[in-house]
Amino acid sequence: MGTSRKLWGGRFNLNTEGIVEKYTASIDYDKRLYSYDIEGSVAHCRMLAKQGIIANEEADQIIEALGRIRREIDKGEFEFDAGLEDIHMNIESRLIDLLGPLGQKLHTARSRNDQVALDLRLYLKEAVQTCSEILKELCKALVTQAKNNLELVLPGYTHLQRAQPVLLAHHLLAYVEMFCRDSDRLSDCARRINVLPLGSAALAGTPFPIDREYTAKLLGFDSVSRNSMDAVSDRDFVAEFLFDMSMIMMHTSRLAEELVLWSTKEFDFVEMSDAHTTGSSIMPQKKNPDVAELARGKTGRVYGSLVSVLTMMKGLPLSYNRDMQEDKEPVFDAADTVSATLSVLVQVIKGLKFNGDRMFRATQTGFLTATDLADYLVRKGFPFRRAHHVVGEMVQYALNRGKELYELELSEMREFSRSIEEDVYRVLDVNSSLETRGVQGGTSSACVRQELERFEKELWDDDSQP
Repeated sequence: MGTSRKLWGGRFNLNTEGIVEKYTASIDYDKRLYSYDIEGSVAHCRMLAKQGIIANEEADQIIEALGRIRREIDKGEFEFDAGLEDIHMNIESRLIDLLGPLGQKLHTARSRNDQVALDLRLYLKEAVQTCSEILKELCKALVTQAKNNLELVLPGYTHLQRAQPVLLAHHLLAYVEMFCRDSDRLSDCARRINVLPLGSAALAGTPFPIDREYTAKLLGFDSVSRNSMDAVSDRDFVAEFLFDMSMIMMHTSRLAEELVLWSTKEFDFVEMSDAHTTGSSIMPQKKNPDVAELARGKTGRVYGSLVSVLTMMKGLPLSYNRDMQEDKEPVFDAADTVSATLSVLVQVIKGLKFNGDRMFRATQTGFLTATDLADYLVRKGFPFRRAHHVVGEMVQYALNRGKELYELELSEMREFSRSIEEDVYRVLDVNSSLETRGVQGGTSSACVRQELERFEKELWDDDSQP
């Protein structure tokens, strides 16, 4: 009869078969949680001592040994054992090696179920903070480009067809709005992450007189979980984090797509820095926007992380199930991917050079002020739908003659409406069109300047204004 070497192996007669150990082990990836696991163990140990569950001297020895283990891992001197399954058992096993029976006392009043939930929440608190900081830097880069290019005009598009003229700054600030919403979502997510699950034990709580509020205070949690079964089986905060990561990547992908389009010779609106582009192995003239393309492509893998966790959780009965071990790799991959993508995009945005002449020339074709002409007729007393129809006829007339609306003679325009007068040409001017869009949220220079001032106040500290 074999004897299991597992810390949980008391009731087992046979050692775990090697193929099972390999299949069930998570140490290859969850070892990156080691600092959070040790941080949580130190707080748990202090609480056990405070409550008289272990002696103060014992707590001091355990905490000292945990510090040694942390240094060993930091220096790469720690030997991880896949047979011990995960980071929690690896650290506890080493603790027992160092302290003997005293090391076995640390796991009093807790389970790996609430321990892993704690570690993941501690990790995500930090991941959210990191991501939020990089998002802020990306917003700053966009605001700075908007401010430095405030006079530039380009076509705004719907259906990827030229629609109406807008300020480039207005266009760039649209992405700042997106990323600010992402930041708000992360703040909301952080609030739900910041709940202590430790003390829930396996699923039913513990009979020991622990002080969960004290542990929460030590670890910087705002509150403690209210239901032990939910606490150990809840991964809503993981799915929410992955949704937030997916939204961020969706926004970066839209921005990346425009950089790819705008950097083509067909558009030629922007040039990306040589430092942020690559060449071709066969075509010497190529300058490829690979960073933007990869940002676009990596969005799919982050979506996959979200779908993976949602699918994993959808059929699980209460409470903890081993399926939930599969939450960590998607979380790590998504957090790493988003942080890397945002960081590189900050540099890409800073290095952009916009072709203002090309953008302005693009506003001179495509009848971009047709709506302004319809609004002009409305101010002359036309119902909007009638004005819309008349201008549509004028556009068709101009198309047939290879002209833009502003190139038509006044006499030609008056064939469609006697209400049209000489002042119509001011209405058809791109810059005049922009300045009429003075409604809150519009693209007039006054509105855009106002938004720039708002973002500068929100994104920069008072002593570090751009």
